[in-house]
Amino acid sequence: MGLIVVSGATGRLGGRVARRLGLPMRLLVRQPTRAPQIEGAEVAVAEYADGKAVEEALRGAETVLMVSAAETPERVAQHRTFVDAAKAAGVRHLLYTSFAGAAPDATFTLARDHWATEEHIRASGIGHTFLRDNLYADFLPFLVGEDGVIRGPAGDGRAAVVAQDDIADAAIAVLRDPARHDGKTYEMTGPQALTLTEVAEIIGGGVRYHAESLDEAYASRERYQAPRWQVDAWVSTYTAIAAGELATVTGDVATLSGHPATSLRELLAA
Repeated sequence: MGLIVVSGATGRLGGRVARRLGLPMRLLVRQPTRAPQIEGAEVAVAEYADGKAVEEALRGAETVLMVSAAETPERVAQHRTFVDAAKAAGVRHLLYTSFAGAAPDATFTLARDHWATEEHIRASGIGHTFLRDNLYADFLPFLVGEDGVIRGPAGDGRAAVVAQDDIADAAIAVLRDPARHDGKTYEMTGPQALTLTEVAEIIGGGVRYHAESLDEAYASRERYQAPRWQVDAWVSTYTAIAAGELATVTGDVATLSGHPATSLRELLAA
């Protein structure tokens, strides 16, 4: 098996994959001092936007886990630079962490970025696999405000939220046998689709959900003084739920990982 590069190795997902992979690998990071200490792993430093540095960091690699970059207006351009550098470096397979419902007209604004990235990877001619992740179940407790309320315009829509550990296990399966998964897109979901009312009940402790109107959603987020693109992304996370775009439940986690998907209740209990 050829060399594997794990990008985003200082992050939650990339770090999980790196610590569990158990194969020769190179960790691609922005800050080498934060790279996980893994016996036998090389460390390479590059920003996604620096094509020459990425090409050098990926040279000699056969398979690359491409964890999506931080959310910025430049993310698609950064992804395209990364993919072009991977091709120039001779990478044979890219495993890209995409998002559920990725499409040019997706309600969730950032899912459109993922679609654009997928298209660029397809056009590159590099072998590829896409993991389209639903909302991270691990993140849901952070939606709770200081007053114990989850607020957003999700209505009674449902999301098949998925545990990051399950995504990591699925990614490892692909990295260990990329040819088997070439050209495939997997929908990473939990075992059930939940309303935010159900999410609040599972979190417990008196947490409840308030279904905001669209106007309320924008008004309640004004205090963060965030740029408009970011507020649009925050709000459209909820409107995508309301539109039913995150409700599909699949068995792809089990297919790839060999174990059932983790429920939100199981995740929080652990």
